[in-house]
Amino acid sequence: MTARTPRTRLLAACAVLASATLALTACGSSGSSSGSGSTGASAGATVKAVTADPALAALVPADIKSGGKLVVGSDASYAPNEFQDDKGTIVGMDVDLANAIAAKLGLKAEVQNAGFTAIIPGIGANKYQLGMSSFTDTKEREQTVDMVTYFTAGTSSAVKKGNPDKISADDLCGKKIAVQTGTTQADAIVDVINPACVKAGKPTVPNDGDKFDLQTDVTNAVVSGRDQVMMADSPVIDYALKQTGGQLEKLGATTDSAPYGIALAKGSALTPAVQQAVQALMDDGTYKEILQKWGVEAGAIDKAQLNGATS
Repeated sequence: MTARTPRTRLLAACAVLASATLALTACGSSGSSSGSGSTGASAGATVKAVTADPALAALVPADIKSGGKLVVGSDASYAPNEFQDDKGTIVGMDVDLANAIAAKLGLKAEVQNAGFTAIIPGIGANKYQLGMSSFTDTKEREQTVDMVTYFTAGTSSAVKKGNPDKISADDLCGKKIAVQTGTTQADAIVDVINPACVKAGKPTVPNDGDKFDLQTDVTNAVVSGRDQVMMADSPVIDYALKQTGGQLEKLGATTDSAPYGIALAKGSALTPAVQQAVQALMDDGTYKEILQKWGVEAGAIDKAQLNGATS
C-alpha cells in the first residue's frame, strides 16, 4: 500500500447511507487532532540548536556512524510537511525533524527528493536509511518496514472559495476530484466512492479521479477550476487554504486521525536509535518548536512508539 493515510480506516469510515445517498466525509483526523493548527506556518521561525546525545549516538550502527549521515527519502511536494522552497531547497516539518533526529544522533541528515511510491522500496534496497514523507503507520506497512510514530493526521477535502458548485461532502458522485497518485484518497475513489455511487444509481467520479504525481498540482487543479474537489492529508489541506490566499475553502469535517511513522528497514539496528532520538526531541521541547514553526502543532503526540498502528 502506498497511501499516505490509512486505507483501512477510510474504508471503515466511508459508506453509503441506507437512503441511497452517498455519505463520504473527509476521512482523516478530527477535532483538535486535525493535523494543522490555526496559527499558520512561519517557515522563517528559528528552532533551538540540537546537540548530540552521546548515549543515543552510541546506538547508531557502525557503518552509518562512519558515514556520518542519515539518508532520508521524502516526496517534496506535500507542503507543509515536505516541499521545495523558491530556491529548490527541500524544507518542511519532516525535514526539520529529520535534521533534528540526525543531530541528536551525532549525524547529518541528507534529505533526497523521491517519488512517494519509491521511498519504501528504496529503504528495502538500502538507498535510504529513513523514509519521512507523511507515511501513515499501518499494520500493512509494518509487514515491510518498521515505523516510529511522531505525528497524527487524517484526511480532508477542499473546494474553491464560496463552493460555487454547491458540492456536499456527503455526495461526491459525479464530481471531478483531484488527488495525488498512490494515496488513500486515490484508492478511496476506486474502492469506496465509485462503487457506492453505482449502488446508489448515481454517476461515478470521472476517470476514477484526476491523479497527479505532485500534491502541488492537485491544489492547482482546483484553484484553476480544472477540478471541483481536492482530497489530501489534513495538514496539507489546511496549509493549502492558507497558501492560496483565500482561493480555497475546506469541505466538510476532518475525521479519523491516525499516526504518521518514520519508515526504517524491518528489524534495522538503527530503529532503536531513531525511536529514542524522537522521544528525546519530544521531551526537550524541540519537537513542539518544529511543529509550531510549521503551524501543525495540533498533530503533536507525546510518545514515539515502534509499530504503533491500530489498523
